[in-house]
Amino acid sequence: MTLAQAAPVTAGTRRKGTGHQASLIVQGADATGIVAAVTSVLSTHGANIVSLDQYSDNPQGGAFFQRTVFGLDGLQADLPALRADFDEELVKRYGLTYTLRDLSVPRRAAIFASKSDHCLLDLLWRHRQGQLPISIPMVISNHPDVAESVRSFGIPFFHVPSMGADKSAAEAEHLRLLKDNVDFVVLARYMQILSAGFIEEAGVPIINIHHSFLPAFIGAGPYAKAKERGVKLVGATAHYVTEDLDEGPIIEQDVVRVSHADTAADLARRGADVERAVLSRAVLWHAEDRVIRNGNHTIVFA
Repeated sequence: MTLAQAAPVTAGTRRKGTGHQASLIVQGADATGIVAAVTSVLSTHGANIVSLDQYSDNPQGGAFFQRTVFGLDGLQADLPALRADFDEELVKRYGLTYTLRDLSVPRRAAIFASKSDHCLLDLLWRHRQGQLPISIPMVISNHPDVAESVRSFGIPFFHVPSMGADKSAAEAEHLRLLKDNVDFVVLARYMQILSAGFIEEAGVPIINIHHSFLPAFIGAGPYAKAKERGVKLVGATAHYVTEDLDEGPIIEQDVVRVSHADTAADLARRGADVERAVLSRAVLWHAEDRVIRNGNHTIVFA
């Protein structure tokens, strides 16, 4: 056949499995045949596997975790049939749990911030550059200082004061703003403690960032305290928020070396750099369904 005789490529003749992409997250007790069951269902539907990562903490009866990304033409129309097949193969046959999500629909992230804006502005900039596959319906702060910076990105800003020991009024307003509008919350150096009731009622994952000195150097001025102790590493930790303060499942951590010549201000500046990088990676991995929670730890397919 000559080039002139070749049939044009149309939507109807395009190879299957090259359309919208979806993520499939599977977890539960390990067993023989789980991967084959997943690939069999996807093959039956004409899906093309883009990536497949799996982990078992003990092949002899341990826990199994898998993240699969696949492409499929007409994904939205085929999702109900895919779920029905996965219910049959994964839930009924193996007793596993799974989530199936169209990756073309970005997760909605509300960002909470206080006066310190380095993590907040970094997330907003990365979002504007297309580096984070999320939408940001709102930024909420207990101070008005960052309002103009946030609005310059075209993001709605809400000032919700939170003063004194009783945070109930502020948290009630937070819950009103969040209700049905977000898929997760990011605490971008939000310097308020969330109550257990708020965490439960919010009903969505909450990601926090803090310096990695904890449990040492608790409270104000951690970098000055670190300087006094002569620390040699400055770092940051991003984790999911639980009722136990700063003890939730860790998503990402990183450190940089410092020396005796660094001032407390130098430590704070370098710590802020690490906080930005760690938090942005944690948000990215969560938004791409790369993090699977298992008890108080995580499996991260980064």
